[in-house]
Amino acid sequence: MNRGVPARDALARLREGNARFAANARGTGTLITAARRAKLTAAQEPFAIVLGCSDSRVPVELVFNQGPGDLFVIRVAGNIVAPSLIGSVEFAADRFGTRLVVVLGHSSCGAIQATIEELHRPTVNQSPYLKAIVDRIRPGVADIVSRRETEGALAVEHAAMTANVRASVDQLRHGSAIIENLIANHGLLVTGAWYSLETGKVEFLDDPLAR
Repeated sequence: MNRGVPARDALARLREGNARFAANARGTGTLITAARRAKLTAAQEPFAIVLGCSDSRVPVELVFNQGPGDLFVIRVAGNIVAPSLIGSVEFAADRFGTRLVVVLGHSSCGAIQATIEELHRPTVNQSPYLKAIVDRIRPGVADIVSRRETEGALAVEHAAMTANVRASVDQLRHGSAIIENLIANHGLLVTGAWYSLETGKVEFLDDPLAR
């Protein structure tokens, strides 16, 4: 089986890239030469898989200061986990040997806000497609919203966002025989993080480098 950049090294590269982005420092990795472009037409070897939100304010490659061919990015509102998204992670991890998967949430997430609103005031005749997104977020955040609503709207939203990231991480870790095998036997790491729109910084919810 192909083995790419070790998960710990990949995570360090993401941390370093985000530090450059947050400091408004540009790294050379985002530039692409003719030779690099030609190489990418033949094959790709992304060092990390990122399941992020579709929010236009969270461009994943820019947030991590990476260039073409570096990241396998999957984006969907609310960084939810659905069958096609699990399949996308399976594909990249198995085909390219990518050994790091990051579920990336973010502050002021519209999908989280919509779910909280639905918990308080259910919408009549809601679009079934929007409902499908909310219904995937709801189970992981409903208890959090109920227990912490006295702490204020921003605190509830942040707690719900992190709970949703953790729920997506758990679904990826335990929702696929392929991913479970890669975790158990081939060094795949699935972890969660969130991006602050205010600071430009990414904070990892666990510290895999400390393990």
